Amino acid sequence: MSNDKQFAQISSAQTTPPEVAVAIKPASLTALLGRIEKAVEHETNAIRTDVRFDIKASNARKSRYLYELTRVVKNVGDTDLLAQHGDGLRSLREKLAINESVIRDHLSAVTEVATMMQDAIQKGENDGTYSAGEFGWVR
Repeated sequence: MSNDKQFAQISSAQTTPPEVAVAIKPASLTALLGRIEKAVEHETNAIRTDVRFDIKASNARKSRYLYELTRVVKNVGDTDLLAQHGDGLRSLREKLAINESVIRDHLSAVTEVATMMQDAIQKGENDGTYSAGEFGWVR
């Protein structure tokens, strides 16, 4: 091996942080995708079934995983490595689409309940005792 090749290998090894070198191994990318899928599936199921589910903690977990995945993908120079994980990435994308739909439904339901509660409070406060309409002042 020539000195130029050795220097290039040493230089690139020194500029690549150790966590990135580990993160771009195929097995670790597979493991990361698996962890993300499990977290998304758990959140999707919990939102559907558990009224006490901690969505804030789940969002924090998903954010950390997204950060990890972003770092891995950004630092991967080998497009073949990403192509090898195409099925895993597509599967994750499908699960995220389902998760998004469930979250939207959940938020819609929460908004509907909040609106009903707000209406009930307003009706309770406006029992007519002190309203301007009762005194004929409304024009």
